Amino acid sequence: MLEYLPPLNDHNLPYPDTMHPIVVHFVIAMVLFSVLCDGIAYFTRNPRLYEVSWWNLFFATISIFIAIIFGQIEAGLAEPYNAAEATLNLHTLLGWSLSGIIAAMTAWRYVLRSRDPKGLPKAFLGVGILMTVIVCFQIYLGDLLVWVYGLHTVPVVEAVREGIL
Repeated sequence: MLEYLPPLNDHNLPYPDTMHPIVVHFVIAMVLFSVLCDGIAYFTRNPRLYEVSWWNLFFATISIFIAIIFGQIEAGLAEPYNAAEATLNLHTLLGWSLSGIIAAMTAWRYVLRSRDPKGLPKAFLGVGILMTVIVCFQIYLGDLLVWVYGLHTVPVVEAVREGIL
């Protein structure tokens, strides 16, 4: 059955380059922009920004699951060495947690939007700020995996294949 799978390239992937970072950048942008729009709308009393925020959060919820699927595939193919394992495990755990947090925020936002589309309670804004902090920490972990540990970079893949790492 393994002979039917495509061969792995220099990045240890069956496709040209990593997809997880591409998809996850959309999620990051949509979540952060959603929180920013909520904050601006709250202080300027501009209800149109609440609508912009809602749709960004809605599509971020869908996109994060796509990002997680690619992330799980690529993490499984990464063959992380000992120094990178703890960071990869934390990044994975936090990614799954964020999917639940973002989905819960979207559901909460849907209820709030149904009741009053022109306002949000301070509690929602506070949780949005907390979510922003968690997203920023997740970005930091992802940066470590690429820029420090070099997962899916050609030199690291070659070192793992040769048994150096």
